[in-house]
Amino acid sequence: MRSLRQRAIVGGLIWAAIIVAIGGVALFYFFDALTLRRFDTALSDRHRQVVAALGNSGGGLDEIETFLTDPAYNRPYSGRYWQISDADGNVAASRSLFDALLPVPDHATPDRNFWNDTGPEGPIRGIVSMIGLEDGSTWVVSVAETLTALEIDRQQIRQSLLTTFAFIGALGVVGAVLQTSAVVRPLNRLRQDVSHRWDSHDALEPGDYPDEVSPLVADINILLDRNREIVERGRRQAADLAHALKTPSAILRNELDVLATKGIDIQQAQNALDRVDAQLTRSLARIRAVNTGAATRSMTSLPNSVERMMRLFRSMPEVQEKTIERDVPETLEIPMDAQDLEESLGNILENAVNWSKSAILISAGESERDIWLMVEDDGPGIPEQDRREALRSGGRLDTSAPGTGLGLAIAADLAQAYGGDLALDHSVGLGGLSVRISVPKRHGLSGRDAQQD
Repeated sequence: MRSLRQRAIVGGLIWAAIIVAIGGVALFYFFDALTLRRFDTALSDRHRQVVAALGNSGGGLDEIETFLTDPAYNRPYSGRYWQISDADGNVAASRSLFDALLPVPDHATPDRNFWNDTGPEGPIRGIVSMIGLEDGSTWVVSVAETLTALEIDRQQIRQSLLTTFAFIGALGVVGAVLQTSAVVRPLNRLRQDVSHRWDSHDALEPGDYPDEVSPLVADINILLDRNREIVERGRRQAADLAHALKTPSAILRNELDVLATKGIDIQQAQNALDRVDAQLTRSLARIRAVNTGAATRSMTSLPNSVERMMRLFRSMPEVQEKTIERDVPETLEIPMDAQDLEESLGNILENAVNWSKSAILISAGESERDIWLMVEDDGPGIPEQDRREALRSGGRLDTSAPGTGLGLAIAADLAQAYGGDLALDHSVGLGGLSVRISVPKRHGLSGRDAQQD
């Protein structure tokens, strides 16, 4: 589990479940003991009432009932009973016992003792003690009550506890989610701020974040500065290298032209130099794209770049008899550097011009995640089994046509540098080849991975 939010929520829920379970068990035992204590207290009160009735009657067993007015004592098997016995074995009992008697201990004591047994209608709990009257007589007084009422009380309390704990648990889940969201919010804000501050070349303010995050913010500022420096250095080095190689290449071409004027066959050397130039162009484009694609968040107007490239190609003699049309929304922007976009589009258009018969269509649009640009032609197209080879460095399917075989490969490299891709397919509208570049709308500092929130 890699998400801090999920870890915090799951951890909080597990800990809360443990606390609720422990608290629930403790409360169950506490309330069970509490209800038993209340039951025993009521039982003791009724025992005192029977003892008082015995004292008021002066030991007359026939008169005791007149002092006990609880209707439950007169209803057979009502669950509430009393019983009195003397030393001679005479017994008086409540009518609720009907034809049964309560158990009598062999050795009763003046201290009240609780006992559990089985009564006429199930388990009962009672209290017994030996009582001495002023006339010197001793009596064993027992009072008992069915445990059914006790169990009903316990069940009601347990049900109330379960309902309460379920409600508390639901509140705990909501609270854990809200608390975790509040704790993680500064990190989400930091992620967004890093991307925005990179665009504006501003530094993050550690004081705008919680104390626990402030040291991280300060470190991110240092990393952003170093990254900007690396990006700028890489772009400068790529530009310097391109400039340094142009002069030797131009000299070699001039020398080859001189040799050609002397009747020397330079075709093989010319082809080799073309391939060297193309490979250098691809390598430099890749270096530049790596240092601009995922590291910068440039936005380029697609209609402006497409129109500029169309004017350039329409001015070429070999395009005079061909039509180049476009279908690009006027407000559409693509997250690419303008130079990289136009280099990709130029390579794709050059391929379309070389192979088309009479028509080329440039279209663009957007999906939920990507901005796409597509170039279609009415040429022979590329069979599906050969499309991978066409994107390979120097992969030429027909050496009779001009070119180095690197145009589509360079365009694919540039698209990948921005977290996108280049796909070859059959053109439904024109019947030839369609070349489609897709670039994520949000490439962030780490390419396509930035979309995976």
